[in-house]
Amino acid sequence: MNRINIEQIQVAAQQKWEHQAQVKEYMSAVNPSMPKIDVVDYPSSLHEGGDTRIIPFDLSTTLETPYPATSPNLMANYLHICEGDTLKTDVSATSQMFYIIRGHGRTQMENGTIEWKQGDLFTLPAIPDALHSASSDVAIYWVHDAPLLKYLGVGPTVQRFEPVLYTHERLTQELNSIREVAAGKNRTGFLLAHPNFPQTLTLTHTLWALYNVLPAGVVQKAHRHNSIALDFCVSAGPDTYTMIGKDIDENGNIINPIKAMWTPGATFITPPGWWHSHHNDSNEDAIVLPIQDAGLIMNMQVLDFQLIS
Repeated sequence: MNRINIEQIQVAAQQKWEHQAQVKEYMSAVNPSMPKIDVVDYPSSLHEGGDTRIIPFDLSTTLETPYPATSPNLMANYLHICEGDTLKTDVSATSQMFYIIRGHGRTQMENGTIEWKQGDLFTLPAIPDALHSASSDVAIYWVHDAPLLKYLGVGPTVQRFEPVLYTHERLTQELNSIREVAAGKNRTGFLLAHPNFPQTLTLTHTLWALYNVLPAGVVQKAHRHNSIALDFCVSAGPDTYTMIGKDIDENGNIINPIKAMWTPGATFITPPGWWHSHHNDSNEDAIVLPIQDAGLIMNMQVLDFQLIS
């Protein structure tokens, strides 16, 4: 091979590794425009009838992702399983949360079998799949972190925790106890935690869950945090809602808020970094179950929870 051919090969090799090298001027690129995350509602009517199926909250078009996603890190869904049917969930995720909206049945996976009923909540780690069997008409709220893994281009390699069941009885008992401890405070609820995550105090290493009661006639003042919230309404009377907006005025009131109603069995999205306040103008206590990616955000130490006092 002559000298000219060798030089041509060297130039071609150099161009191969350099052709994707880009630079961006700092001030024009330090705060890039990202896909907008909106307040979106997923009504209970989506899971109240029809065939056995998964009902995804897929916002991939809005988020500009080549894979299904409800938020950059999370995917939320309803599962509807007709009485006597089974439904398999199979997702590459490190953390999964299932809240039983109605019905009863069981979930079988490689770790064993979990029997569940309305009002129960359970978590699953990185498992190949799970088979859910319905002994009555069943609806389930299902959230997992597969979009995070898709973004990273990785797959789960270990199970960071064992499956955990939080029964409705346990949740109710804990909430009644918290009512006494939190008497006179503006917040009445508790975080679901796991002993494997003593630093973040979260449901899993990526997922955060709050079982929160909004008493009749109470307004929970505006607050904000850097994690997205996928808010599921467990129970509520009429005129119960969340006001959501980007900014607050000098009195702590949300400017030009969006009103998200609390409807039992429905879900709405609270964008990260937005101020939001909870209002119960009814004579019935309400319960909301927000699921967030705050386990991950907390570990990064950038949650930045702020509350109007």
